[in-house]
Amino acid sequence: MPPVSADDIRAARELLAGVVTTTPVARSRALAERCGGPVWLKCENLQRTGSFKIRGAYTRLRRLDASQRAAGVVAASAGNHAQGVALAAQLLGIEATVFMPEGAAIPKVGATRGYGARVHLVGETIDGSIAAAIEFAERTGAVFVHPFDHPDIISGQGTVGLEILEQVPDVATVLVCTGGGGLLGGVAAAVKAQRPEVRVVGVQAEGAAAWPGSMAAGAPTSLPSMRTIADGIAVGRPGDLTFPQVTALVDEILTVDEDALSRALLLCLERAKMLVEPAGAAGVAALMEHPERFATPVVVVLSGGNVDPLVLLHVIQHGMAAAERYLSLRVRMADRPGALAGVLTLMGTRGANVLDVAHTRITGALELGDVEVALTLETRGPEHSAELVSALRSAGHVVADMPGGR
Repeated sequence: MPPVSADDIRAARELLAGVVTTTPVARSRALAERCGGPVWLKCENLQRTGSFKIRGAYTRLRRLDASQRAAGVVAASAGNHAQGVALAAQLLGIEATVFMPEGAAIPKVGATRGYGARVHLVGETIDGSIAAAIEFAERTGAVFVHPFDHPDIISGQGTVGLEILEQVPDVATVLVCTGGGGLLGGVAAAVKAQRPEVRVVGVQAEGAAAWPGSMAAGAPTSLPSMRTIADGIAVGRPGDLTFPQVTALVDEILTVDEDALSRALLLCLERAKMLVEPAGAAGVAALMEHPERFATPVVVVLSGGNVDPLVLLHVIQHGMAAAERYLSLRVRMADRPGALAGVLTLMGTRGANVLDVAHTRITGALELGDVEVALTLETRGPEHSAELVSALRSAGHVVADMPGGR
């Protein structure tokens, strides 16, 4: 039997009454058009602290006895669990210490401190921070609040699943981003208890996908390294409790690459008007990559919206490139007055936004009397890019190449 049952999750919901928000579900027309059926976004990015993590953190801390509360709590997190623990501790009058990776997003660090926790930046990944937090707990007697591998954490996160069943009673597929497996295992327990036919699918970042190898091995297995923009689900090893929880209840685990995550975040911003961090957009990425794979209605959990503005800028630009909304090319033309202005006007009248222009006459590849112009353009997508190249050639210009900018 899985470590956490639907009864455990219902009990957690009673503890969370008046503490967490019943987050809305928003219908996505853009995704529905791709999938041929209704798609709903479960907006945990609008939860208190900006993610679902407050659900598990408060459940865990609420169940501590008086002596445990007096000893304080310690946690490790890339950001969202840190904020959840910090707020839960503040609400319950418990002293909190949090260890975060050295590269944790500055807004997440600031928000955690803002909720009253003491923050220490240790380690390159969350695994290093967890080790430091465990050492702190052993040394001081503080209660270690694991980010995912505890029954109370799984139970609290599972309340998302109860809300999904109430808000979309005819749901056929639930897509959940997956790191350590607390949210996925909890949602699966809540959903499968009432609707066993509903397909529950976990989604991991390809650069931090510990679950496929672990499931193939039949036991939690550590990754040698991780690299992904989705820091919220960059967990190198499934938990000892979440592993049997997920393997018993979850139908499938998929992975998505960085391009897919970037495109998904961009779609959430542009079409759903939702600010979502890369980890939170993993389910949307899977839906965009495999639009015909899932039975509808589909509910995608947007797990969090805490993202560093600089990271957001980078991901948006990457998403634009991955969606072929940038076009880089070099154009050769006769070196005469007005030639460059003519090319720029042509691009403008065709609906392209010129981002960058570089003009040179000095290169051995040019014939005498010619000039080369390197252009970077913002376009509407692949078809528009092809139209722009065709227009340049029809105007008598030579498009020398299109090097990886589209």
